[in-house]
Amino acid sequence: MEVFKGSATFSGIAIGNILYYHRGEYQIRQCLVNNVKKELGDFQKAREKVMEELHALYEYASLNHQGSAYIFKEQIKLLEKGSFTRAVESMIETEKINASYAIATTRDELAQTFRNLEEPFIRERIDNIKEISSRLITFLGGLTSTICLGKEPVILVAEELSPTEILEMEKEKLLAVVTHCGSETSHASIMAKTIGIPSLVDIDIQEEWEGKPAIVDGYTGTLYLNPDAELLKEYEIRCKAEKEEKEELLKLKDQKAVTADGHEVEIYANIANLDDLNSALFYGAEGIGLLRSEFQYLGRENYPRENELFHAYKKVAETMGDKLAVIRTVDLGADKQAAYMGIPAEANPIMGNRGIRLCLDRKRMFKAQLRAIYRASAYGNLAIMYPMITSEEELDEIEEIVSQVKAGMQEKGISYREIPTSIMIEVPAAVMICQELARRVDFLSLGTNDLIQYTLAMDRQNPLLKNKYNDHHPAILRMIKMVVEAGHKENCRVCICGELAADTTLTETFLRMGVDSLSVVPACILPVRKAVRKTIVGKKEQ
Repeated sequence: MEVFKGSATFSGIAIGNILYYHRGEYQIRQCLVNNVKKELGDFQKAREKVMEELHALYEYASLNHQGSAYIFKEQIKLLEKGSFTRAVESMIETEKINASYAIATTRDELAQTFRNLEEPFIRERIDNIKEISSRLITFLGGLTSTICLGKEPVILVAEELSPTEILEMEKEKLLAVVTHCGSETSHASIMAKTIGIPSLVDIDIQEEWEGKPAIVDGYTGTLYLNPDAELLKEYEIRCKAEKEEKEELLKLKDQKAVTADGHEVEIYANIANLDDLNSALFYGAEGIGLLRSEFQYLGRENYPRENELFHAYKKVAETMGDKLAVIRTVDLGADKQAAYMGIPAEANPIMGNRGIRLCLDRKRMFKAQLRAIYRASAYGNLAIMYPMITSEEELDEIEEIVSQVKAGMQEKGISYREIPTSIMIEVPAAVMICQELARRVDFLSLGTNDLIQYTLAMDRQNPLLKNKYNDHHPAILRMIKMVVEAGHKENCRVCICGELAADTTLTETFLRMGVDSLSVVPACILPVRKAVRKTIVGKKEQ
């Protein structure tokens, strides 16, 4: 038996034989073309053909895998009127080169430009561009990429996969996905999560594994190759128990998150784009605790207009109805920026001009978003949240800008509601003055992702610190408790919206501290709700 440790991107257990998949690629050569018009025509035909395929996939996913349908919708948009298409056409025209080479070059240049960004939306867009590029090149080259899984269910092992490749497989024959490349937010992981199969990434796969028996543990991120009889028996028992547990979990969709001794906590959803709204509602979120509005600013060529922002927030408000939806103002800077922003290079950008600091420097951009949010407030139950707050002086400046925005809207007769305001507590400075800050807002939201890395002085993306990065550090838990106590003294509710909120080993700890609500990714809502309902809080910590 051999044991391989990677990272789990979706939990679950799978037992079966391995199918090794090697994506066939061919060498794309640069060729000068004499007839540019014909080459553009060939590209147009390929584009139309791929769009037909994507429309068909979108319709299928909408009926069978709703959570992933948006992937194909976004790919269609890129081909309809996106900058990717324009860049390819421009390269064919100006450099007089073949379409396949122009597609591959544009794809590679974009991937290289955004390779260091961790923002999920940008990663998704690059994945989309890679996938439509592969389809276009396949059509131009007359190739096919359909995967045949065989007669029996298998554990699919590959260097990397696209969601299209997974979607086109026979789902009943797919037990798990194991790849070398990828992340929790990669499209293959999203698709695996949508169809409910365990997936692992960061495994050094080998072609000679083909046909060998294996176990995938999507809880620990472990692949067991040629498992012995004792381990196999243990996992067969666990697999049966897991199936029964999932069926029970779905029964909690319409249940309240109330502890065994009657303490209620609200569970909200964190979403990164509008397509996540359906997942939030499906899993029974009590509202949106964090809408990351960066998705409207990144992966494009210019700033979004106010009306574009307004229509997006209006959709959120109308979709959620009476349920609260908290929109965080745009958190740009550091690793979240685009060329059109012209953000100066910084020696240490994660500690630089980001979040609310950048917004206060670019008041025109900030006011446009504020107007859009307040306009949309007339259509539902919205709240606004400001990121990276470190001082009361920042709140003074924000309040002055908000007053100007409201005055302008009143002059023009534009209706809006007075909506709750919140700030992110995600730097140690904000923790230390949290009581003063709590007096100024309606609720506080602990952004544990940044709070942990700033407190520990460790970059959470640095692989060298993987075994030293402790998100359960006593200092972090004491800070959370400190914020909860200070907030409650000022009659201010406190939410946790970072990844730590989904850690069910800490659910009881948070409830005993008196945390009012938890906001997690949609797929984690039911496990957290279950953890809450099993907890006995007793007397909350003083």
